[in-house]
Amino acid sequence: MFSLANPCVVISSSPHIFLRPPSRPLPCNPTQFPIFRSSVTKIKATIDEKEQKSPLPVIMQEEDEVESTPSKEVEESIQVLKKAAKTRKVAATEIMSAFRLLEKAKLDPSHFCETLGGSESPGRTWMLIFTAEKGLKTGKYFPITAVQRFDAAARRIENGVYLGPLGCLTFEGRFSWKKRILAFVFELIRIKVGPFNPFEIKFKGDDETEPTTKNPFFIWFYIDEEIAVARGRSGGTAFWCRCRRANTF
Repeated sequence: MFSLANPCVVISSSPHIFLRPPSRPLPCNPTQFPIFRSSVTKIKATIDEKEQKSPLPVIMQEEDEVESTPSKEVEESIQVLKKAAKTRKVAATEIMSAFRLLEKAKLDPSHFCETLGGSESPGRTWMLIFTAEKGLKTGKYFPITAVQRFDAAARRIENGVYLGPLGCLTFEGRFSWKKRILAFVFELIRIKVGPFNPFEIKFKGDDETEPTTKNPFFIWFYIDEEIAVARGRSGGTAFWCRCRRANTF
């Protein structure tokens, strides 16, 4: 899996999976490893217009005063990320510069959770577009299809990657939300290989306490109906675009 707490997908019994565009799509055109390309299985994603431990000071600074109105620089940074999601041609330096501005802006997170996870189950899905290392010194577009589902109503999270006809691997669990921090724990893993039905392994313990920052977490800097930006516990930053998924015919 990847460094930012393994973004994820829902499992299907079909080996052919794609991400269905909304009625008014903005194409993302994700790149794929050549080894996973197939004339039978295609993986697509679109922005949906509708719908290692971090030190304590990093967490606490997210609870400072927030800005209710984005500045011109913030708006420009948002547009840079949306262009990157659609084209995957925006330079990494521009994306990381946008990350810095959005983090510094401390935008109002009061609607972040509902925007991220929707108001009804099974929630909303987001495809990972770009990841940057701690310190924002280097970053790159994520090379395979990784999709994450957040269900704000049920407080559930599901992370995983699709490897085309080879199968997929997902983790599912629960999350808690406080201001702009989403902490989570996984309770089961699902594995699908080729055309076979998926099987799952539960590793849920007796501990039913609410996840905290002692567990993996994300600090969200920006979320709207199209993109989301967050830093993981390891210190790396990433952004996702809103997407839908369904089985092929």
